[in-house]
Parts: sequence; C-alpha cells; structure tokens
Amino acid sequence: MKLCFSTIGCPDWRLQEIVSAAKDLGYDAIEVRGLGGEIYAPAAPEFTTDYDKTKKLLEDTGLRIAMLSSGAALADHSVRGKSVDEAKAYIDLAEKVGAEFVRVMSTDKPYFDGGDIELCRAQYAEVVDYARGSGVTPLMETNGIFVDTAKLADFLGGFTGGGALWDVHHPFRFNDESVSTTVSNLGGKIKYVHLKDSVIEKGKVAYRMMGYGNVPVKEAIETLIYNGYTGYCTLEWVKRWNSELEDAGIVFAHYAYYMKRFSR
Repeated sequence: MKLCFSTIGCPDWRLQEIVSAAKDLGYDAIEVRGLGGEIYAPAAPEFTTDYDKTKKLLEDTGLRIAMLSSGAALADHSVRGKSVDEAKAYIDLAEKVGAEFVRVMSTDKPYFDGGDIELCRAQYAEVVDYARGSGVTPLMETNGIFVDTAKLADFLGGFTGGGALWDVHHPFRFNDESVSTTVSNLGGKIKYVHLKDSVIEKGKVAYRMMGYGNVPVKEAIETLIYNGYTGYCTLEWVKRWNSELEDAGIVFAHYAYYMKRFSR
C-alpha cells in the first residue's frame, strides 16, 4: 500500500511545506483538498499562474499528487449542473498534474441526509464519460447516500468506469457497517481509501489521531492487505473544518509511524 495525506489537514501550509513534509516523513503522494485559502483547486495559483514552479517542485522531489478531491455533490438538486462542471474542471486539472483520481460525492455530508440517487446516477454517468481517455478515474465516496455501501455497489454496477473511494470512517460511524460488510459489498470496486479515527463524545463525532479512536482502522487495513489492495491509504485529517484539532506536523508524523506496522 502507498502512504498519502490530504491537504485538508494543513490548510495554513504553503505547497513547499506540504511537499517537504511528505518527503521527509516517507509519504508516497499527497491528495489535494484545497491549498491555503483556496479550496477550489482549479483556481489555486499553484495550478494556474505558478504552475511551472509546482511542476518543477513535484518533479524534483519525485512526489505525486494521488487525487484531487472535489466538492462535487452529484445527488444534490441545489447544485445540479454546477457539480458536474466542477467535477469536469477537476478531471482536466488531474490530467494536467498527473493525478490518477478525482473524488466526487452524492451529497456534501458524511452521513445520510437525503439526495436524489437517480440524479446522482445521471450526473455521474456524464462525469465518467467525460473522463474516458484522460487517465483519470472519478471515484464516488462512501458518504451521504452511500454510507450504505450496498447501495454504492448496486450504483457502481451500472458503470464500466469509475469506482469507490472507501472512507473507512463513514459507513462504520454513520451506518453501523462492519469492515467485512463493506468489503463484501464493494470488493474490487475499492480504488482508493480514506482513513481517519474518532470517538463519540457527548453525542457528537470527536476526531482522534490514528489508533486513539474506535474506528476499525486496523481491521480495515489488514483486510485490504489480505485482499491484495496495493493502492493509496490516505489520512484525511479534517483540520480545515475543525481548527481545534492537533497540528498537521504532529498528526502526519504519527500517521506515518502508525502505518509502518503494516509494511512488514
């Protein structure tokens, strides 16, 4: 498996800091979910006016961008069309920077909060079709409608492209779904993995550094290894939305240390 972290965990860092930390800590790649004050990656200076510097930085360090994580919510009528446009812009950027995957969602909530699965199906079909031939695969995350991964398995069965981004946290935390159930449902459709840990505190989710919560992260990783998964396991430390969380420098180092036990 390959080690990666999302920039959602370091919203105050410049790209140079992000890349340096990733290299120093032994990461294989980074996932981009915003850079500095810009959450919409296609508009970030690092990918527009300063792209030549970004390209050289990545080439010099040998670090890859594994995924561009969009905010496209394809089951949400309030952003109908706009989400497809966003997903397409992210696919274009992913092709430009050599990222293999783009994240899309049913809705923008980690838990089920409604959404139109037929709208999602139609819009995802458009996104998957747009990505053909680009070398980029748009992946549907296990959040929103798809915290029930049986629904996602059925949904993805209608597509020859695409795949699943398994966020291990969400089906467990918001649908009481076991690792074995998720893996049985999704199997080879799992193309990418998000990891984070948490507990329930006073009725709310409270995020913890890896291994300090009760999400079955260890079981998930061991099951992935057993089933031959060799893709990215990406730490999604949601500090951009939760400023009280521990700083990225501590958390990224801890995650790299935690994951070493699985590389034996």
